[in-house]
Amino acid sequence: MKQVVYSALLLLVCFVCGCDKIQKGIREAAVFVPAAPDYNESKMWYVERNDQGDGVDVFYIPSTWEFDWKTSDSLVSHYADPSLPEHRVHMETEMAKVAEYMALGNNFYSPHYRHITLDSWATLNEDTIACRYMDVSFKDVKAAFHHFLINYNQGRPFILAGFSQGGKSVVELMKHLSEEERKRMIAAYVLGYKVTPADVEKAPWIKPATDSIDTGVTICYNSVSDVKYIKSVVSAPNVMCINPVNWCTDATPAMLNDTITVTVDPYYKVLVLQGFDGSYLPNILNVLNTGDYHGIEPWVYSDCLKKNMRQRIRSFQQEKMGR
Repeated sequence: MKQVVYSALLLLVCFVCGCDKIQKGIREAAVFVPAAPDYNESKMWYVERNDQGDGVDVFYIPSTWEFDWKTSDSLVSHYADPSLPEHRVHMETEMAKVAEYMALGNNFYSPHYRHITLDSWATLNEDTIACRYMDVSFKDVKAAFHHFLINYNQGRPFILAGFSQGGKSVVELMKHLSEEERKRMIAAYVLGYKVTPADVEKAPWIKPATDSIDTGVTICYNSVSDVKYIKSVVSAPNVMCINPVNWCTDATPAMLNDTITVTVDPYYKVLVLQGFDGSYLPNILNVLNTGDYHGIEPWVYSDCLKKNMRQRIRSFQQEKMGR
């Protein structure tokens, strides 16, 4: 049964975690929280199995697709509802596109989950975002990852990857990996999100990639036209960034597609792009794709990422053979 959280319970939640604040003495309207997905149901997964013997498992977490929406009885929801076919179709648009390069020679598993909405991100309130995400979305991510480990992965090496809110999910998942799981993680790809000082303080095993073949590391980047367009909600403060074109962490520029110059800003830990026309990117609630290039992160570098995944897989396999 779908869970509806009414005003009285919402008031309690306010005191517990500060998610839905009461302003000017007025209680916020009732909020609809969809039921948690059942990951035993195949419809809650996008799966491609392409490993022919030398591949690995990829666990990919998609980004944010839904705006705030209302139920038939006018309750607002700040979460995607994986029970709704249209919400699953939205997420699978991204899953299938990413699988075009991440699933080549690999087994690819991507779960539907109750991700927080674009309107939640547009609040620019990190407390609101974190509370909504941790209370609902991350519970799904953890449940999906546990199901993946037990039912699909079964001790194989794996890659974690995610874009935007999915990148946040990768960072949060890494904090909960056991030592044995960390030994099997080839790399973590945090596309279009940040790794903060607090993240690495809590989980010092979150190490930045320093080249194209190191393993057990995190590949993290955000793209902007100028550092003045950095959006803290996704890219600051950030402690690591690597150029996915030349795999340098310094300001050595790289040429992408013969027209785009990609350079790491070593201070702000973001990628600065010159020669890229991002005018086609939709303005998302005046928060994203305005001077930053958030919408391109998994796509514009896809050839680089495809090649790099194979490089890191080979490196991991060679390290394992040398032990």
